[in-house]
Amino acid sequence: MSDSTPSRTEEIGTEVTGKEVIRTGPIRYATAERFARPRPVPDRDPRPATGEICPQPPSRLDFVMGPPSDTHPQGEDCLNLSIATPARDAGARPVLVWLHGGGFATGAGLMDWYDGGVLAAEGDVVVVSVNYRLGALGYLCLDGVSEGNLGLYDQVEALRWVRTHIAGYGGDPANVTVVGQSAGGISVRLLMELPEARGLFRRAVLQSAPLEITARPREESLALGQVFADALGTDPRTADVPAILAAQSETAAVHLRTAGRRMEPAFIPVEGVAPLAPPDTPSDENVRRLDVLYGWNADDMTVFLGDGEDPAVRTREVYEEPLSRYGERLARAGARVHAYRIDWRPAGSPFGATHCLELPLLFGTRDAWRSAPMLGGTPWEETDRLGRALRSAWLTFARTGTPGDLPAPLTGGPAPKVRGKAS
Repeated sequence: MSDSTPSRTEEIGTEVTGKEVIRTGPIRYATAERFARPRPVPDRDPRPATGEICPQPPSRLDFVMGPPSDTHPQGEDCLNLSIATPARDAGARPVLVWLHGGGFATGAGLMDWYDGGVLAAEGDVVVVSVNYRLGALGYLCLDGVSEGNLGLYDQVEALRWVRTHIAGYGGDPANVTVVGQSAGGISVRLLMELPEARGLFRRAVLQSAPLEITARPREESLALGQVFADALGTDPRTADVPAILAAQSETAAVHLRTAGRRMEPAFIPVEGVAPLAPPDTPSDENVRRLDVLYGWNADDMTVFLGDGEDPAVRTREVYEEPLSRYGERLARAGARVHAYRIDWRPAGSPFGATHCLELPLLFGTRDAWRSAPMLGGTPWEETDRLGRALRSAWLTFARTGTPGDLPAPLTGGPAPKVRGKAS
């Protein structure tokens, strides 16, 4: 494996929790024409990375997470990543690759929310945060235009980049843990099944992945793709970005009105392409010997409820039961599987242990998260104390394949059982 590193990246050394961390990026890991699969960039790409994130509308969860504190240019040269590392040496540290959530429509690895500096400093690990294509640009399925699942292929290309280059950033390409939340967790579940991703990581973390909407049959995806094309009214391959986003919005409204599934985005991965197995049939060959940590937040559904819905019932239906069934299947297939549940309900928050609540705990980026409404009136010092405990569990998993325990009040009552320890 090569330890060559791309040129023209910005490196900033800063002190985090008393230790120096080098932040590098944005780095262009691939390029892609619109609606085409990504291509790797040359090792010495002479062009500076743009730092763009995929074009997107505002997040539907701004009222929970707060609007992002940083802004980034939006554009289609968005296959960029950032790295946080304690040192660019031969340390061969564990590597965590972060895949953000956002309903396959919003978010970016370059956002301050997902700065890996605290994890890198506390755990002596390398953290890679990845952008990938979203919405119609990443998941449109339309004959003659786009096969679908391009955002998933972007993630595979990012993992290939990590395998080739991460040793030059102090990381061990043979010890990679891919971590994803919500749509990012769905992505992790699909990557575990994807033949192209086999061998690119040895551990996986799925945080609050709503597996009931993992992928859509190709026929349904094609029908929605035609709704998008009709709304756009021009060739998707040449339409301008504002028109693409407007047609996305109209397609989402039609999908909600006709399907009635509030949780399901209009553009998600497509079954039968890549190829992807049906959601409940893990491939024994792909997942055997993987270490997997999965879980959910006790009140994940409080921000997604329809009229008259019970948050406990819906959290069980959308998160707990599908994740638990999948964990059991993984264990039978030969994976080593562990489960968690976050029960912490911040004082003063109307949302409880809601969707995304673990993110400020995991990343510990005070300036990015301290004003998040879901944290209520909790002083940052308390959030950080709990965050250290959660980060310790995730970091232990990245090193050993077994997570540390989560103390109260992160979890309360009987913890979810470990779903299997297949060897």
